[in-house]
This record gives sequence, structure tokens and C-alpha cells, in this order.
Amino acid sequence: MESLVDARGLSCPQPVILTKKALEEGGSVTTVVDNTAALENVSRLAKTLGYEVEVEQRGPDYHIRIEKTGTSPDRSEYYHGVILITSQYLGQGDIALGKTLMKSFFYTLTQMEDVASAIIFMNSGVALAAQGSEVLDHLLELERSGVEVLSCGTCLDFYHLKNQLMVGHVTNMYSIVEKLAKAHKVITL
Repeated sequence: MESLVDARGLSCPQPVILTKKALEEGGSVTTVVDNTAALENVSRLAKTLGYEVEVEQRGPDYHIRIEKTGTSPDRSEYYHGVILITSQYLGQGDIALGKTLMKSFFYTLTQMEDVASAIIFMNSGVALAAQGSEVLDHLLELERSGVEVLSCGTCLDFYHLKNQLMVGHVTNMYSIVEKLAKAHKVITL
């Protein structure tokens, strides 16, 4: 059985949610989206769930064909710590102090092992993963060590930073909530 999900014109996280529901019903799924953010988010969801993904562009639309591969993905990353960063400053009060503390926090993370399997940036926190960030070198080091670095696509769009993202991947609210819900521990800053 093959399902068709028409997610054109829908904003995050609707294309991902509709695709996941169709996948849960079984069979292969083709999701049609009209923007690259939805293309990336739906493709990442399918691959994370252990599906094979083929993409065909037809005019302005992307047709994402999703089929089960017969193998299950390694879900160990979901059961480790997740760090949620919601601001580019650590704490409230003096901005200069908040910047210094955030830089120190990320440096300290690079010196520790197994603190987190993922770091998620939301709201103004997405600026930390963008060009010009004072913690960019630390984030690149964490990513090289296997930490997944994710930034909210809606937030990047709001702050006009999507083209300046320097580390990690763009994600969506569905994936963010899923990672937070399945984590053994969540640290929120």
C-alpha cells in the first residue's frame, strides 16, 4: 500500500507530523513539499526511523518517496542527554557576563565526555550556531566528537540566520519534541 501526503504550503512541523502518521499506517509513503526546509526535515525523520529516501524534484515541488529498508536504526542517541539552549546568553542579567558564561559552558562541554548526544538551539540561541558566534569553535569540536547539533528552522528564519548556519543541521519542532521526550536527561539553558 502506498500513501500520498500533500504537505505543500504547510509550515513546520506539519509536513513531518503528517508523514509520520502515514508511515505508522504502513507501506511506502510519498510526501510532496514545496520548500527545502520541509524536504530536509521529512527526509531526516524518515532516515532516523530507518527508512530509505528518494527525492525527485518536479518543478517547484519535491516528491519524497519513503520505503522501509528492513533494518532498524540505532536509537541509542535518543536515550542520552540533550541540551536545550534557548538564548544566546547564559542566565539573566548582564549581557556581557551572559556571553562569557555561555562561552565557558561550551568550552567545559568540550572537556567532558558523554554529557550529551544532542544540543538543540531555539529562539535567540540559534545565533550561537551561526556565523560570528564566539562559541563556534567549541560547537564544531563537539560535533566532530559525535554530538548532534540542531537549530530550529523557524527560529533561524525569524532571526534571518538560516544562510549563516555554520554548524549542525536545521530541524523542526516535531524532531525537537521527540528528542526531548526520549532523552534520559534534559539540560535547559
